[in-house]
Amino acid sequence: MKQKDLLEKNKITMWSEEKVSDFRATLLQWYDENKRDLPWRRTSDPYCIWVSEIMLQQTQVDTVIPYYERFIETLPTIEALANASEATLLKLWEGLGYYSRVRNMKVAANQIMEEHQGKFPEEHKDVLTLKGIGPYTAGAVTSIAFGQPQPAVDGNVMRVLSRLFEIDLDISKASTRKVFEEMIRCLIDPNRPGDFNQALMDLGATICTPKNYSPEKSPVKDFNASYLNETWENYPVKKKKTKVTEQTYYTVMVKNDLGEYLYKKRPNKGVLAGMYTPLMIDREDLNEEGWKSFSQDDVCDSRVSQELELIISKSYDLKVKLNDQPKGILSHVFSHLKWELIVFEAELLEEDTRSSQLKWIHADRFDEEMFPVPTQKVNDLIDTLTLF
Repeated sequence: MKQKDLLEKNKITMWSEEKVSDFRATLLQWYDENKRDLPWRRTSDPYCIWVSEIMLQQTQVDTVIPYYERFIETLPTIEALANASEATLLKLWEGLGYYSRVRNMKVAANQIMEEHQGKFPEEHKDVLTLKGIGPYTAGAVTSIAFGQPQPAVDGNVMRVLSRLFEIDLDISKASTRKVFEEMIRCLIDPNRPGDFNQALMDLGATICTPKNYSPEKSPVKDFNASYLNETWENYPVKKKKTKVTEQTYYTVMVKNDLGEYLYKKRPNKGVLAGMYTPLMIDREDLNEEGWKSFSQDDVCDSRVSQELELIISKSYDLKVKLNDQPKGILSHVFSHLKWELIVFEAELLEEDTRSSQLKWIHADRFDEEMFPVPTQKVNDLIDTLTLF
């Protein structure tokens, strides 16, 4: 569908050329005076910009900065990323979550080495072929690094445009993003496309925020239909979030007489793919026949630890002794899941297993390993006081 038809279909009337020109000038003047000083804005290297954009997905700017600086220092080029071991990548990414992002980056780096002679492609269509890069990231990199007038539409930008134009479209729908992309094509400054995209992002992150929004403080308030009509509280339109699935796991930290703890490698697909966690037993897998299902207040029941010992013996060929009382209860929230981890400590009595999925790691080496955040939380809990 052509740009004009897509906007007309959704009853969106764009501004006159004069108003668009005034908007660009106003927004960019504000950006020049107030832009955030971020390390990836001090370079035009597409590799650095790409790394920052991938890290910034689902992660706050302040959190990303030290990760970005460490990543670029360790892997300063596309070739270095392509040649990096998975262990190095996961350690650099440890704590950011969504580990598929960095795995996809390595695949994309190898694509660039093989298909583009190690040089980040300039053509927007070529950037879109790289693993893990979608329309937003492709638009951000090509506009910022190469000065191409490509839209980079994220949640911040959709929120800003929804309020500027009183857009009633549900921003959680993929089809809505295409509408906003066409709007940006009408608005973007052809001479400073990267700065324009970043200005909209900064506006959404600092002033046109989801909550505590004060439209009267916005530099573009005179262009803001929802401010002028006092309807800004209605935008953006977004359907309710999908309910988060809750799962409870009995998480057992088995310790041997060498001071090492036992970890299991997770499957190569799914949540925390390929990462190490303690032994995790789904609460639903316990055999509760003949005795009541227990609540959080009942986790000290000795039958729980006995049942866990039996499951570990059958599943891993390990004979262990659990303490009847749990060390503590932790929680970790993913985008679609909430894990409740009831943590037990256990002493290894006998080991017959030879599973390649299991790994013993000494407590002194915790900081050297590439643990996901839930495992780090368990390690920290255990590290406060050991019972064996």
